[in-house]
Amino acid sequence: MPEIAAPALSVLDLVPVRTGQTSAQAVAASLALARRADELGFRRYWFAEHHNMPSVASTSPPVLIAAAAGVTERIRVGSGGVMLPNHSPLIVAEQFAALSALAPGRIDLGIGRAPGSDPVITQLLRRSGTTSDVERFPEHVTDIISLASPQGATVRFVSGGEYAVHATPNATDVPEVWLLGSSDYSAQLAAQLGLPYVFANHFAGDGLERAMALYRSGFQATEERPAPRSFITANVIVAPTAEEARERALPQARQFARMRTNKPMTPLPTVEEAIAEPTDALEQSMIDQTTQRWFIGTADEVATTLREFAAKHEVDEVMISPVAGSYEREGLDSPAGRLQTLELLAAALR
Repeated sequence: MPEIAAPALSVLDLVPVRTGQTSAQAVAASLALARRADELGFRRYWFAEHHNMPSVASTSPPVLIAAAAGVTERIRVGSGGVMLPNHSPLIVAEQFAALSALAPGRIDLGIGRAPGSDPVITQLLRRSGTTSDVERFPEHVTDIISLASPQGATVRFVSGGEYAVHATPNATDVPEVWLLGSSDYSAQLAAQLGLPYVFANHFAGDGLERAMALYRSGFQATEERPAPRSFITANVIVAPTAEEARERALPQARQFARMRTNKPMTPLPTVEEAIAEPTDALEQSMIDQTTQRWFIGTADEVATTLREFAAKHEVDEVMISPVAGSYEREGLDSPAGRLQTLELLAAALR
């Protein structure tokens, strides 16, 4: 029986912040990880957008993308994603046009419809006057594509006049736009607009098969994109032993359980803190359910299951979110557990 082809690998980074770690140290660790992903031949490196979370420093994808582009050479860098309801379409187009000028041919603009924050933060964002109407999400996606193009967009006034708008004066390169989602809505919109699509499997495993089927069956081909194109995200932890991998999974799994039981959020615990913290039956059940969807184990174990996962869902790329926690002995500016995941998995899938 022939071996299943290995999928290309990419990285989704939330810039995790562990106990005792500063934002500066967390960002430094992520940039070190981006450099190593580039060296290892990963296809792309995306930053998520989340707000007001003690364990997440990825609040501003464009800033982090610019920093990552500056320390890498080949890998595509982008957003996974920009949460469009939080931003003006023109500002997004301008930011990513500038990024495309900084790193031509290497910028991805992943766009999501969720706010990436709690209701209070959503209201604060709206109060700033820069947010956009979520009901106009499809229109704003197409606006961004037009504004960032070399041709720009034309604003038509009620009076009949026209006004040309460009995200950058003379574009020679444009970001590649992807739609992100975990529901039928984003899959159907991506198909309708003829855009590539990413299913956010790292936090919402339910509905994967249906969303991918809707996207592929409804895809409207364009000259630029004659066929559907997609990949899937996954939480992945690889270590020399299965026991270490399970231990490194515990800090992030505990954070998921805290979030789902409405407990106060904290920086990501170390492995030792996560092991020592008492667990009630409800939390343990949530931890078990959560980690069942993750890819945890040795390099050979995870490589095998990732190959099967990619083949089952007919994708040639998997974007891994390396959620390995840190031991107390590991440096605060080091992505040790996440780096280990990338290096061991890349070697196993060669």
